[in-house]
Amino acid sequence: MAQEVKLSASTRTNLLSLQATTRLIGRTQERLSTGLKVNSALDDASAFFQARSLTNRAADLSTVKDGVDQAIQTLKAAVQGIEAATKLVEQIKGLANGAKNATTATERSTLANQAEQLAAQLDLLLNDASYNGLNLVRATPDNMQVNFNEDSAIELTIVGVNVTSANLGADISACTNNWGTVGDINADLDEYTSALGQLRTSAATLGSQNTLLQTRFDFIADIVNTLKEGSDKLTLADTNEEGANLLALQTRQQLGINSLSLAAQSEQAILNLFS
Repeated sequence: MAQEVKLSASTRTNLLSLQATTRLIGRTQERLSTGLKVNSALDDASAFFQARSLTNRAADLSTVKDGVDQAIQTLKAAVQGIEAATKLVEQIKGLANGAKNATTATERSTLANQAEQLAAQLDLLLNDASYNGLNLVRATPDNMQVNFNEDSAIELTIVGVNVTSANLGADISACTNNWGTVGDINADLDEYTSALGQLRTSAATLGSQNTLLQTRFDFIADIVNTLKEGSDKLTLADTNEEGANLLALQTRQQLGINSLSLAAQSEQAILNLFS
């Protein structure tokens, strides 16, 4: 049976101290390489799981933020469609004012045809004012539902508006009696004025909702940053401190090696007495 090799108390003490220092050096090197003082639950369970909770919520809210951002883009497309439609109605109104000064029925009829063509283009334009499959301003407008938190609860429904030519004024898609008389033109001018009012009101409403979404987007972005900062405070290592620790531990390790060597030399000196 092999006999147990026993170490002296001083040698064992120095060896254990050296092993502890080596473990600390390994931990410090890991922190410097990863930039984290908490790499797993073994390092600090409380900080690790708290940081993970904050990070997970930040990720969920980032997805919500992306959804709000897309909703903002949808509203922008709708507002741009209304602004373009407004310009077309202003052109139609200009044609009507020009027709009042026309000297013949043929001139008025020509201008009326141009106005109806513009009205047709207005509807085509609004059909193109869609984003990501949603159109808030066409003849049968979509409604848009926007979520503001990670609970997937719909917190805002944006209702679309029908601002096509047939729904503006009384109906600006066709010119009354092909503008045969000044009275016909004046009747349509009233409709164009009403249509412009509807368009401006719709643009203001959607613009206000866009401002609300932008405010919520900025708020969510701030919350996400706060959550990430909180997580970092729990897990990120201070590289300056860890660098200083590594230097101190390496010095301690070298001293431990020297102490272990001295302890071994003491035992060797006792052995030399029997030589």
